Amino acid sequence: MMEKTMVADALVGMNGELTKYAEMITQTESPQLKQTLKQLRNQCETSQEELYQIARSKSYYVPAAKATPEEIEHVRSLFK
Repeated sequence: MMEKTMVADALVGMNGELTKYAEMITQTESPQLKQTLKQLRNQCETSQEELYQIARSKSYYVPAAKATPEEIEHVRSLFK
């Protein structure tokens, strides 16, 4: 398997984990469990960011173009 594919798969998996952590955090009543899940989510976010930076540095991932001021304003107007 190519390194680029493995990095992409790992990023997809981490993004899925982050989504699950967010769901679990909002659904739990236990303050201790909530805090533990937040810590795990934060660790996952850190790992995801590190892997993302590696992927960018190797040109495995090219982010979308930055939004124009007009596009940003349009999205803001949708939520007013």
